[in-house]
Amino acid sequence: MAEAFVGKWELETSENFDEYMKYVGVGLVTRTMAGKLKPVIEITVTGNHWKIVQSSTVKTIVTEFDLGVEFDEETPDGRKMKSTFTFENGKLIQDQKPIGSKDKHSTIVRYIEGDKYVNEIQSDAVKAKRVYKRA
Repeated sequence: MAEAFVGKWELETSENFDEYMKYVGVGLVTRTMAGKLKPVIEITVTGNHWKIVQSSTVKTIVTEFDLGVEFDEETPDGRKMKSTFTFENGKLIQDQKPIGSKDKHSTIVRYIEGDKYVNEIQSDAVKAKRVYKRA
């Protein structure tokens, strides 16, 4: 199932992303900039090891991990988190725990639906959804 994620994906639609970013504490300038970007995501998988490269005109973020192994992560907006990825029922699930007391916990569920790559992002009751198409 992991093979379905492999490849390049371009952002197609984004729902409630600004509200999510606002809720987790991302500042107005960063939110405004992030909301205008159309990132390209490239995913590679080798066994249990995943690499997700998110590129935009502003910055490139590389996230590499092994399933089930917690690691330190810096989010694109600079928050420091402890993340663990698992793969369950065809979905890549990221549990993002805050290190700082001001940060908020998030869960990101990534899956393939038809020919789309979907990211459902949630912190408490605030949800966002970003859908990508193959590049």
